[in-house]
Amino acid sequence: MLLAGGVLIPCAKAEVKLASPFTDHMVLQCDRSVPVWGTADAGETVTVAFAGQKSSTTADAFGKWRVDLAALKVSAESRAFTVSGSKTEKPIQLADVLVGEVWLASGQSNMDFTLSKKVKYFAGVANEEAEIAAANYPLIRMFTGEAAKAYTPQARVGGAWKVCSPETAPAFSAVVYFFARDLQKEIQTPIGIVTLAFGASTAEAWIRRETLATDKQLKPLLEHFDTAVEKFRTNPPPVVAAPRSEDVAATNAAPVSKRRDRTVRDPVQDQHNATVLFNGMIEPFIPFALRGVIWYQGESIVGGKEGVALYPHVQATLIRDWRALWRQGDFPFYIVQLAGQEANSNNPLVREAQATVLTLPNTGMAVTTDIGEAKNVHPHNKQDVGDRLARIALAQVYGRNGEFSGPRYEAIHVETNSIRITFSHLGGGLKVKGDELKGFVIAGADQKFVPASAKLAGDTVIVSSAEVAAPVAVRYAWVNFPKEANLYNQAGLPAAQFRSDRW
Repeated sequence: MLLAGGVLIPCAKAEVKLASPFTDHMVLQCDRSVPVWGTADAGETVTVAFAGQKSSTTADAFGKWRVDLAALKVSAESRAFTVSGSKTEKPIQLADVLVGEVWLASGQSNMDFTLSKKVKYFAGVANEEAEIAAANYPLIRMFTGEAAKAYTPQARVGGAWKVCSPETAPAFSAVVYFFARDLQKEIQTPIGIVTLAFGASTAEAWIRRETLATDKQLKPLLEHFDTAVEKFRTNPPPVVAAPRSEDVAATNAAPVSKRRDRTVRDPVQDQHNATVLFNGMIEPFIPFALRGVIWYQGESIVGGKEGVALYPHVQATLIRDWRALWRQGDFPFYIVQLAGQEANSNNPLVREAQATVLTLPNTGMAVTTDIGEAKNVHPHNKQDVGDRLARIALAQVYGRNGEFSGPRYEAIHVETNSIRITFSHLGGGLKVKGDELKGFVIAGADQKFVPASAKLAGDTVIVSSAEVAAPVAVRYAWVNFPKEANLYNQAGLPAAQFRSDRW
């Protein structure tokens, strides 16, 4: 008790707090150490109890604490998770906690795309009503982080774990839901997904400052951002309000509904800028134990051709940096290659840049060029996207037999006036969807590509053209919207675009 002006005032009680990832209904990662962290009074003893384990630590001088639970066994049993403090009167008790497989899902709007169009104006999957009605999977839980951009790393991000049901599923990421559903059906364990995505975001927005600052190729992105922030903060632009209705009527100006405030945007709130989404959304989740990451991003690459040329390095840097920060080794990192679409943001060079992910260890790529929509950057067929990501995880993480990739270009062999193409990932053999194999072009030394005739020859494809007597190069699906491309394997997975040249 303190004495103030002759009045006794009770001392403020300490309060232990858990970090953002820890809420009711969460799923904890099985078979590996599970970090648990939060804040308390400096020097306070904090004890975490779960699944027969009890671990204690002392909050440091800044009030931060962390314990690491020993590896947990898979469990669909709903159990309590308790955190108590030596100076805290009432312990925290989280309900309905499971142990299973945890994945992080991130990227831009196609990852943010929800099952229901009632939640996101651009969203809503094919067969929406039936999919939502069937979304009764209590062993699937999702944490959807609230959108947050920041100049410096944040300690918390809003959100809570939700149990999958027809009532909660409409707001779930569609890709994530179908990925989790297919996994759960196959491996029969609880699945937890942390969805941290933001529409129109660039890859560099999801990378930490320290990494960008020490990378010669990426440092200019950070410097550009810092310069814009400094300019905005030292000389904030004036805000010009939209005109009043009576003024619009008097001057025959455009209707108020079609005019906007002319406000210069705070660079920190621009999802195209370096590090802002890492700070606001990723930092609060490190080092939450997880199995791996699925990533869907690529429509937003700034800088034109130069930006696309830089993208493989940006993508690889993000993957290596996240792996270093989580300290779980080279955990699985699977991306979605962009679907075909007429807009130039989905051009072959972008998809080629994305495919370089396969040069990194423990990576995979779901090919989606066959499910695009000509006029829509947000295709509604998210079922196949989730299925193809799940196939990769089932094969590479969970040891299930089965092909997880479409035919992958290996090499060409020039045979007089034709070219023979070989592939890996045959999946039981090559297959043509339709009567005639399409989507190939061929060129000679003059580098002029023309449409080619193509046919299957066992596990190879032979292409030729009467216009090219001595071919040297071939391309497949090398257009923004490759609607004619129809090469698959017997597993039903499409061949990715490719080119044999580097012209």
